[in-house]
Amino acid sequence: MHSDSPNDSWAIRFAQFVQRFGTLKLSILFVVFSLVFTLGGSYVIRVSLGSQVQPDDFISAVILTMLSAPWVLYFFSELIKQLENSRTNLKEVVSQLESLREEDVFLNRELQSNIRQLNHEIEQRKIAQEEREGLFKDLEQEIKNKSEQESQARRLSTLLRSIIDASPDLIYYRNEEGQFAGCNRIAELMTGKTELELLGLTPEDVYEEELAQQIVASDNEVLETNASITEELWLKFADGRRRYFEMKRVPFFDKEGNRLGLLSFGRDMTERKQAENAAAKANTDKTRFIATISHELRTPLNGIVGLSRMLRDTELSEEQFSWVSTIYASAITLGNIFNDIIDLDKLGRDKLELSLKTISLKDFTEELSSIIRLLAGDKQLEFKTAIKDPLPRLVEIDGTRLRQILWNILFNAVKFTQKGHVSLSVSATKPENDKAFVTFIVEDTGVGIPESEINKIFAMYYQVDHPDHQSATGTGIGLAICKQMVDLMSGEINVTSSVGKGTRFEIILPVQISNSPMKVAELEVTGLNILLVEDIELNVMVAKALLEKLGQRVDVAMTGQEALDKARETQYDLILLDIQLPDMTGFDVANTLIEEDLVMQTPIVALTANVIKKRDEYLENGMDDVIAKPIKKSRVIEVFNDLFHAPPAPLEIEGQVERVQPNKTLSNILDMDLLEMLVDTIGDDMVRASVKVFQEKMPEYMEILQLSLTADEKSEVCSQAHKIKGAAGSVGLARVQRIANQIQQGDHPTWWENVHDWVEELQMAVQHDMKGLNSWLNEQQFDD
Repeated sequence: MHSDSPNDSWAIRFAQFVQRFGTLKLSILFVVFSLVFTLGGSYVIRVSLGSQVQPDDFISAVILTMLSAPWVLYFFSELIKQLENSRTNLKEVVSQLESLREEDVFLNRELQSNIRQLNHEIEQRKIAQEEREGLFKDLEQEIKNKSEQESQARRLSTLLRSIIDASPDLIYYRNEEGQFAGCNRIAELMTGKTELELLGLTPEDVYEEELAQQIVASDNEVLETNASITEELWLKFADGRRRYFEMKRVPFFDKEGNRLGLLSFGRDMTERKQAENAAAKANTDKTRFIATISHELRTPLNGIVGLSRMLRDTELSEEQFSWVSTIYASAITLGNIFNDIIDLDKLGRDKLELSLKTISLKDFTEELSSIIRLLAGDKQLEFKTAIKDPLPRLVEIDGTRLRQILWNILFNAVKFTQKGHVSLSVSATKPENDKAFVTFIVEDTGVGIPESEINKIFAMYYQVDHPDHQSATGTGIGLAICKQMVDLMSGEINVTSSVGKGTRFEIILPVQISNSPMKVAELEVTGLNILLVEDIELNVMVAKALLEKLGQRVDVAMTGQEALDKARETQYDLILLDIQLPDMTGFDVANTLIEEDLVMQTPIVALTANVIKKRDEYLENGMDDVIAKPIKKSRVIEVFNDLFHAPPAPLEIEGQVERVQPNKTLSNILDMDLLEMLVDTIGDDMVRASVKVFQEKMPEYMEILQLSLTADEKSEVCSQAHKIKGAAGSVGLARVQRIANQIQQGDHPTWWENVHDWVEELQMAVQHDMKGLNSWLNEQQFDD
């Protein structure tokens, strides 16, 4: 503390003064001062008292002062010392107190800082406590929610499990290793194992070997592509039942996208399959019925058309010629009505196809007009034909279908016209890029069609209800089939009509201009030794007369066995074979002839009134061609020219490389002699074309075979196997032919026990042997 501080007391300041001035000096000064004060005091007192001042008064005062002053001085000196010491001590205390105060200030500041920190921490802890309490509440709520969710999940899981187990569908899932990881009740019934027993097992542990391989292959496809697949399988239950399932397999993943395995869902489609089989059988029965009716109706129709046509070529009176012409036209009319019925069946089976051929529009129109003119003449109607030039000379079109379209429309025009005329005009647009549009217009002066009915006339079985023309009725299918045929030809058909004035039909068809000449209509081969196999005398008479008129020699067999006996005795140039024979089918006859090598160089042509089948079906059954009944001269000439007017044989090239002998493996699965003969005879391209047809048809054949087997239709299985056998034999697939021959032998004592294995063997043989056949054909092409 500073000594001059105004806050210091006088004693402290006096002590400080004594300390600075010195005690001795001050003592002397004090004594002098005391003497002066005493002397002065004595003098003042004496004077104030009125006494005379005496020296004694001063001496006593001096003596008294000298006696008391040292003691006083001593006392004050000690007092000052004590004061100084006290002051020094006080300074030390003050210094210590100052130090303590500063320390206290520091501590106070630190304490305040700590208090603030503590308050902050207390606040933070309070906030943390509140947050913790909030978290505890949230956690408590979350636990409560999770508990509820888990409870709900357990309920849903139980419900889902109940639903899955109650589901009639087959459900199971497997892990990445292909092991079962869960299933439903149906899967347990199917496998005969509980879910716990299935866990960890693979398909090989559960299913039969072949089924397991198929399932594993499907599973691998799902796992490789990560895409679902659907297939249909026959599954055998533990109790021995076989059920048909539609199986869908899908991969399944967790939330992170990691694949866990695959799920399989199977729906029992047995009833649907049985219904499909029943429908297919019903359709087959219907087709068989129509085929039978086709044969039965076309047999007398063949005689009527053939004999009336031949009779027209004889010398007749005008009246007789008119009668015969009416018979001829009526028979053709009946044939066209029947064609509508046949096409109706084909439309129902999606088998109506086009067969494009080169025709002359002018000749076609004149031929059709000649028949319609006969019908119109019977009703005293005028029939007009107009061919408008320029008209393409030759076009590519399905003449049979075109004839049927125009016949239906022209026949209706004649039927619904009582007086006046019916006309047919043909015109065409200017060709562009060898294509043109041909327009056929049919007009009549008949009863007409009400405007409200025009949009309905192309509906199946629809007939216009016209009060003035109740006598003229029909089947109601002709125009419906015409519309579908026109659509099939990518054309259009338009109708305009006025009641009481007539109707106008316009048919517009796109056609391809043909630059190649038509096949020569004249027969280019005569003197053929022909075996005619036909059981109907009327058909024999018509066909024999026609063939002999064409310059051929004809031998007749009325049964299949008689045909076989004659073929064993005589080598014929051609066999015309009816399909419906009293003792066997024409296909059976053909197969026997082929198996006995009786017709290696002899063509077999089917004669049939069954227009249900396609031409390819006859070719696949060993026929070289087919002629429909009633037999037409033009068709006979066309087939004969195709079969016997062959192009010149190619010249042999000197030094040509010999064919490589096939290895033993190919010899076991292929008929090498037949294939080499076919390549040498009809050429590599034709053989390849035949093989291509076989490849395209086999999936359909095998599917029908499997379905027939599923439906336990033994006769259909044998029939289909026979078809496959013939098709395989025509392209040299010897092993496939042998297996199919086993399947067709329905009278085998253990047929039912082995047929499933034979069908599976056939399926594998087709897939394997086709590769060998194609490989062999490629080698032949390379060698050439």
